[in-house]
Amino acid sequence: MLGYSFDQSLTYKALVELSKHSPDIPTALILDSGSTDSGPAKLALGSMTCPRSAYERDLRSLMSLSHEFGVPILIGSAGGDGTDTHVDEFLDIIQEITDEPDNELYHFKTLAIYSNVSKTTVLKSLHAGKITGCGLSVPKLTEDDVNNAVTIVAQIGPEPFLDAMKTEPDFNIVIGGRAYDPSPYTAFSIFHARSLASKVLTDEQIGGFTHMGKIMECGALCAKPKSLTSMATIYLDGSFDVKPLDSGARCTPLSVAAHTLYEKSRPDILAGPGGSLDLRNTTYRQLDDGISVQVHGATFAWLKDSDAPYTVKLEAAKLKGYRTIFMGGIRDPILIGQIDSYLSKVKTRVQSLHGDAEGDCVNFHVYGSNGIMNDLEPGDVAYLPREIFIVGEALAATQKLANSISSSARVALMHGSYPGQRGTGGNFAMGIGGKLEIEMGPGAEFCLYHLMDLPVGTEGAYQIKNETEEGAPAAVAQSPHPLFSWRAIAIGKGDPRIGTKDRKIAEHNERYTSPIPGKVVKQATPNFPTGDPLLLTKTSTLSEIAPVIRSKNSGPYDITLDVVFSSPEIYALTKASSLLTTATIARLYHLDESEIIWCGFFDQAMAFKATIPRKRGGVFVSSGAYMETDVHASQQYAGLLDLTLPEELRVKIMELGLERID
Repeated sequence: MLGYSFDQSLTYKALVELSKHSPDIPTALILDSGSTDSGPAKLALGSMTCPRSAYERDLRSLMSLSHEFGVPILIGSAGGDGTDTHVDEFLDIIQEITDEPDNELYHFKTLAIYSNVSKTTVLKSLHAGKITGCGLSVPKLTEDDVNNAVTIVAQIGPEPFLDAMKTEPDFNIVIGGRAYDPSPYTAFSIFHARSLASKVLTDEQIGGFTHMGKIMECGALCAKPKSLTSMATIYLDGSFDVKPLDSGARCTPLSVAAHTLYEKSRPDILAGPGGSLDLRNTTYRQLDDGISVQVHGATFAWLKDSDAPYTVKLEAAKLKGYRTIFMGGIRDPILIGQIDSYLSKVKTRVQSLHGDAEGDCVNFHVYGSNGIMNDLEPGDVAYLPREIFIVGEALAATQKLANSISSSARVALMHGSYPGQRGTGGNFAMGIGGKLEIEMGPGAEFCLYHLMDLPVGTEGAYQIKNETEEGAPAAVAQSPHPLFSWRAIAIGKGDPRIGTKDRKIAEHNERYTSPIPGKVVKQATPNFPTGDPLLLTKTSTLSEIAPVIRSKNSGPYDITLDVVFSSPEIYALTKASSLLTTATIARLYHLDESEIIWCGFFDQAMAFKATIPRKRGGVFVSSGAYMETDVHASQQYAGLLDLTLPEELRVKIMELGLERID
């Protein structure tokens, strides 16, 4: 992720090696920058995922590498949400860096791709019945949702990148608006494959390019241990090699295959703009260097092949009132034993004092009980912790009203009475950080996460010519142009003719004998963890036989659960047992079986996956909204850890005599 930082020396060393041994192979520095993981605030409030200074730092390093080695930079989803405003913000950063005193030789032909979509376009598609929810738990789109959206973006596929790159093939930087994560990787591969082989590429080639992008957009998360930086080598047939650049890390067939599950609703077919990536026949092979894996077998299934329209995903958020919170703890076991009924009384009291507040104006996160998982909490409902931490959250039409509601709730919690009360001085340990109420400002909520059908031929981008930057966003939505637009900007005063072919590679390599001048990087001997002993007991649990049990959001409305095994024997026995089923997941997370979005096994990764909806108070909700507790959904796997193995399965695993599950 651009803005998360990276080790420049690792990339530098890799580029030095490529310039020595493979100087003619097309090479690029590609980063994804976007996500809905952190919630709706970016789309509603105009913020970015990282501070501007973090993007300045990473872009400065990337531009230095690009200038030194003559390789282009491709970035998707500028600022995290990919709005036109943030694309232009990145252009400003690039301009500022080139204007710095030491960068007078810089020259970057920069292509900016815009992805904002007008409300007029969306409403027209809505009225024509061309918009559907992206998933079963996404509510039906309404006119109010569209009108209340602050900014609407659509996830671009590789086509807009290709349209811009074909027109300006000597580009140096591409800044993309909101993009499907693999799109810049796929586009760069298609761009060069068409020039090296054929203008018409097969579904296997497109599938391989997209699969590579799906893995690479997360850096070396597919490595053991997970790392920051990775490199892929893509071949014309769509197969590719992937390896981490971090010393001591390696990719294995299992670690790469398992990454396919990551933050996706299902592991075998991954939907994207215009079609789906089909991974059912993929294979993963360890290469001789012990750190690289070669991947074959992906294919891309186009919607057009089934006479279905090309679709793009729309994303938008709306403002949802103002929020104020207060925090504190309770240690009294008498009150802890009746906390649910007591908090209900507090809510009733607060709502009686604020008749001008709409709906459910105050709620409580009860940490130590079910503060993280809420309705999905699988633990014993009778469990009583020694102490609890409470965060009260008020939502109202104005900040002043939210402050009043929060204050009333804090006072009622502090001074209310309850059966068996002994401590009459106060019920609530508060004042953390010297604050009683904390203003949180405007709140946000997702209002669009929907698929929109596109007319034939409009999935690409048209070029904006002779327009000011202020005029670019407005031009994007004009019919009958393609949905997206792009423009080229020459940034920097250096000589644009100086590139890779004009540099003296030999002199460069002789001059720099280590990755960064003046810095010697030691090559550590890989030391891979061997795993934990397999010590099954009478009450053995899933965590004892599976080295990876995790959860993650799969878009704003869904949560996906992954269980990855490392022993083929244990995987086969578990798959044949009744341990992991739709019924198990429904029971564990208090859902009806019909609400389970996807559930099944994926043999290539020796893994089980289930995807469930986000629910709160018995209704589907989106991430990052009022009363959010786990926007990434990264702690929702906890209920799986203590899932007890059936006795028959436990005995069969014991009979295997395996010593480790690493």
